[in-house]
Amino acid sequence: MNYPMSSNHESFLGRALALARKAWGNTHPNPMVGCVLVENDEIVAEGFHVRAGEPHAEVACLRNLGRSPLPGATLFVTLEPCSTMGRTPPCVEAILGAGIRRVVVGTRDPNPVHAGGGIDLLRDSGVEVIEQEGELAAECADLNLIYNHQIVRNEPFLALKLAVSADGKLAEKPGVASEVTGSEARADVMRWRRLFPAIAVGAGTVIVDDPRLTARLPDGEWCPRRIILDGKLSSVPESKPLPQVYSDEFREKTYVVTAFGSCPRRRAILADAGVPFRELRANAKGGFYLSEWKALCASEGLTGVFCEGGAIVARRLLEERLLDYLFWYESPKRFEHPEAPAAPPLQSFGLHYSRKTELGEDRLIRGHLS
Repeated sequence: MNYPMSSNHESFLGRALALARKAWGNTHPNPMVGCVLVENDEIVAEGFHVRAGEPHAEVACLRNLGRSPLPGATLFVTLEPCSTMGRTPPCVEAILGAGIRRVVVGTRDPNPVHAGGGIDLLRDSGVEVIEQEGELAAECADLNLIYNHQIVRNEPFLALKLAVSADGKLAEKPGVASEVTGSEARADVMRWRRLFPAIAVGAGTVIVDDPRLTARLPDGEWCPRRIILDGKLSSVPESKPLPQVYSDEFREKTYVVTAFGSCPRRRAILADAGVPFRELRANAKGGFYLSEWKALCASEGLTGVFCEGGAIVARRLLEERLLDYLFWYESPKRFEHPEAPAAPPLQSFGLHYSRKTELGEDRLIRGHLS
């Protein structure tokens, strides 16, 4: 028997997307997924994937229903149901076992192990599967930027964040901490910090800004893995108080990436502070190759890194062709000091599938690098 499709189709999938976002930053290495069950044009159960190892969104939704779905029920899920056994059983089995005959899918799962497999299994079992199109489908895919990249390429998703003035500058003058953007843009940065499992900056950022590198949100402060890229350990002072990343209550979540042969005294200072470091092969300039750092991140199971380094880190990431994504916060301010450090031009990143968001007087442009 065929049942009519709800006129609230997109609002139901939109609710599933809002549920998925409740797990923002908590599901790595898994994707964020939300799900709702609709009967007689009303949501009767909801669920989302809370964290890796816990029930997937479809299973959580069906459990929350607490009974068998009515005939004609429709399941709305932001990501294609999984079809292979992992830490939890495949969701396709749960859907079929519940007797659901229609599923609306926000976007396909890019995981090559079962990409499209869940949809095919459902259809082969007589379930009507509707694949969402348009902007809402794009939002469902955009939700899992980190997962989508890492599961296909088996490498960390490296994103660079730059805050840039209208005339392309990163600060008012060299060596001076500057507020480039306004409060709305800075709050948005905190939201993205909360998504990524790790954040990385260069030594210069630590020296000039003394940042905490935490996500400070209305519901509290959260600290990702903090990675300091410092080939010569120049961010470790020998006669002054240590920067916050080496001395605050989250210092155990910091580690420094340095080159073999860097200053023994500064290594000892880090060790005394309880801050670990990783050593990489030194290059001709006394630093290290960022490509080897990316491989290190992969070996340690990091799925994504939010790079907030300044001009030097940005240029090195571009030169070594390591970047996957860009967050470009553009301010209407102008910094006219002749030595104000300049950002690489936006055009040099070759963005595609870009998105734009207005944040007060500022604007965020973000997208994949070609």
